[in-house]
Amino acid sequence: MKNIDGRTRDIGGFQVRRFLPSRACPSVGPFVFFDHAGPTYLEPGHGLDVLPHPHIGLATVTYLLEGDLVHRDSLGSHQVIRPGDINWMTAGRGIVHSERTGPELRRAGSRLNALQIWVALPLANEETEPEFHHHPSETLPSFTVETVRIRVLAGSAYRHASPIHTFSPTFFLDVALPAGSSLPVLQEYAERGLYVLEGTAECGTELAAAGRMLVFTPDAEVVLRARSDCRIVIFGGAPIDGKRFIWWNFVSSSKDRIEQAKRDWKGGKFPKVPGDEVEFVPLPE
Repeated sequence: MKNIDGRTRDIGGFQVRRFLPSRACPSVGPFVFFDHAGPTYLEPGHGLDVLPHPHIGLATVTYLLEGDLVHRDSLGSHQVIRPGDINWMTAGRGIVHSERTGPELRRAGSRLNALQIWVALPLANEETEPEFHHHPSETLPSFTVETVRIRVLAGSAYRHASPIHTFSPTFFLDVALPAGSSLPVLQEYAERGLYVLEGTAECGTELAAAGRMLVFTPDAEVVLRARSDCRIVIFGGAPIDGKRFIWWNFVSSSKDRIEQAKRDWKGGKFPKVPGDEVEFVPLPE
């Protein structure tokens, strides 16, 4: 797992974000955090258990490449996420959710390869009512530019638009490039970045192998070239409207608001997740 400033640590084969003090966080468009879980194999009898935990001030975007996860949240949502689907959960003033391997895959064993990205909400929407929307794979536009396959997961790009509602100009693409192919990275967004899932790509003099993120300077003309068969996500959008602070699972323009969220979680004031009320992640101390 990598956040946008690249701080990572490993626990049992998974990479997880460090718990950081409340601080101004870097961003690419509205994207402030990037988590890649896997690829890995979960042995029979084992699974991923992301216990109930809170969020404020952001939207979480979950995108599966392999495996299934069961999402539950404090709104009462209960949704199986499968490869190619998008879960877009707007935390706003506060939400609690969990994501777990389902019982069938837990019994049989399964592969897991998943992305979760956090999108900062505009100032006017930081305290909006929480929402959850699931978008099956077949509802997301897929097309080719010459030999390059592109899926628009959120926002709009290359004259195609995702049905997902975003709060600010945003784009998030899943791109498959055959070896030797190239793709101009669209310039209509001020801030752009990419993360290589598979293969090796070239941008000018930079080589990016699987697990590497590149962030481009505004207005730069960028042409992406595939040294081998590649799968890449490209993302970005308009700059966020002011500084954001991040601490644990909380994102806000206000440090005081984060302190309030910490007190509320520790004091049990966030709502429970129906069907997953017993376990939870305690506030880091």
